[in-house]
Amino acid sequence: MTKINMLLFSELTLAFISMLKPLAHKLLIVEDDEQLRQSLADAMATRGFRVITAASVAEGLIQIELQIELNGPAFAIVDLRLPDGCGLTVVEALKRRRPDARIVIQTGYGNIATAVSAAKVGAVDYLTKPAAPDEIVSVLLTPEGCKSEAPEHPMTANRMRWEHIQNIYQAYGRNLSEAARRLTMHRRTLQRVLAKGTPR
Repeated sequence: MTKINMLLFSELTLAFISMLKPLAHKLLIVEDDEQLRQSLADAMATRGFRVITAASVAEGLIQIELQIELNGPAFAIVDLRLPDGCGLTVVEALKRRRPDARIVIQTGYGNIATAVSAAKVGAVDYLTKPAAPDEIVSVLLTPEGCKSEAPEHPMTANRMRWEHIQNIYQAYGRNLSEAARRLTMHRRTLQRVLAKGTPR
């Protein structure tokens, strides 16, 4: 066997082995806001997840069918309200195909009814978006039947509001006008909040 053939054989073997590895950290993100979706995808990829994205219920269902034969996705982050329907449809479909999947619902419309509905179809938790990536990871990786660890120094309400504003501001490329629109704030109000700095 020539060196070229040996090299080719080696590369093909490595590629085949990598295909056989269980994709335990494959993560499906279903979010219709393109910038938030990409921002979250990048953040989760840096935390070790293999990310697949979808922008609607229909795309989410297609990705589940495409990926399920490849031992994934084992995790999902799904927006509750999507252009073509409810994110709970995606949760139900993934849990049918992969009962052990760990799924978090993200919503800007959180309430008790939402939490109950999400739990009934198999979501492990629901978070108000945009949730911090580390908070999402903590929820996704907490073993079944256990609660994710509470932070050692929980944030005050003012700090939580600040973090939410900062997440939106960063997600929209530090575009003040677009961030203000998304936060339903006046542009000058947002400017003042940002200028004050981090609250305690």
